[in-house]
Amino acid sequence: MANLTSTPGHREQRFAAYLNGLAKAAEHADRAEPLKAYCTGLLLPGERKSVEPMAARLAPHAVGRTHQSLHHLVAQAPWSDATMLEQVRHYALPAMRQSDSPQAWIVDDTGMLKKGQHSVGVARQYCGQVGKQDNCQVAVSLSVSTNRHSLPIAFRLYLPEAWAKDKKRRKQAGVPPEVKFQTKPQIAVEQIQQALEQGVPRAPVLADAGYGVDGEFRAALTGLGLSYVVGVQSSISVWEPGKAPLAAQPWSGQGRPPRLLQRNPQHQPVSAKQLAKALPADAWKTVKWRQGSKEKLHSRFAAVRIRPAHRDYEKSQPHREEWLLIEWPTGEAEPAKYWLSTFPADIPLRELVRLAKHRWIIERDYEELKQELGLGHYEGRGWRGFHHHATLCIAAYGFLVAERSRFSPSAGPGPLRLRVPKIPPGFQPRGSASASRTA
Repeated sequence: MANLTSTPGHREQRFAAYLNGLAKAAEHADRAEPLKAYCTGLLLPGERKSVEPMAARLAPHAVGRTHQSLHHLVAQAPWSDATMLEQVRHYALPAMRQSDSPQAWIVDDTGMLKKGQHSVGVARQYCGQVGKQDNCQVAVSLSVSTNRHSLPIAFRLYLPEAWAKDKKRRKQAGVPPEVKFQTKPQIAVEQIQQALEQGVPRAPVLADAGYGVDGEFRAALTGLGLSYVVGVQSSISVWEPGKAPLAAQPWSGQGRPPRLLQRNPQHQPVSAKQLAKALPADAWKTVKWRQGSKEKLHSRFAAVRIRPAHRDYEKSQPHREEWLLIEWPTGEAEPAKYWLSTFPADIPLRELVRLAKHRWIIERDYEELKQELGLGHYEGRGWRGFHHHATLCIAAYGFLVAERSRFSPSAGPGPLRLRVPKIPPGFQPRGSASASRTA
């Protein structure tokens, strides 16, 4: 017999209650109905999830008035993105944890292609969406994950240094005065600190090599009491197992006592790749970590205890021992991936691999946020609008994640059975493939 609380009617009731909670987080009664409409519009079927086409789907006989209302909510109304995301988190995380425990905090960034030069933060930079440099906006996110589900809980635009220093463009885009240039790892650390302050249950931090190569990022995580498994590049320098930098030179009795660690021509660190290629054959083990579409995913891995060597000649104490995890698939000419981890020395290899590979889970989030909920469809140019639209996309997604956690892994926009009004004949929203106007 079907669970009555998972039927479409009950789901719509939960969705209505959820929207009421979000409306309270919008901090003004006049924003309640536009906010409910915006989130509903994001979940309705449709090619484009920018303001104009959503207005046409929501109110086909009052497109202009609805467009104005939605545009004001997302582009101008001064509600707090952090407060809204906190409301989403308070709703979704308990559902995610009902049958599963928190597994990780996942740091990542996502790129959204954008034409022109005036949209806030747009620049020619690496865009993961296309796998190369292109004109795009990039945002840094922090997600909380269980074994089966994940949800972004923080999302902030990366402002390239050229943008951060351009007073004219900052003013036109409404970039707040307190927003200064920060690297992506610095943004991520700030998001993690805020999550800790808000009492989000602690979990290990996962990140790719764009963050893992940053020694200050890793040190910040350790300083916050968080363990990590982060990607690094093959060129990262490490001390081989059992080795460390030399102690400071003995004090001669004159001047200030030497305190900095030493190296010499016979005592040098090696690259991660050099170390991997020197490992004996029995160091490599085949590990399976999760079920793929046809069979369990598997590869060859080795894990060794090392000390990172980065700039340790400027320190008085060596870096602490960590795991260097290496993947070398069978048949490949050389190792494929590398990670550093501060997990305990007795962690089983399979568990270390599982956590390193757990980052894949947020790929599903970004795919659905972009393809189904229109994360990259916002057509405005301002800082506030960019973040408000992204926050509401995450809010809509948060409800779907909660539904999947409670009832059905396949829950999506369709099962909500939202009524789709008929769009006026000949209506062509901006950004559609057949429109004559461009976004």
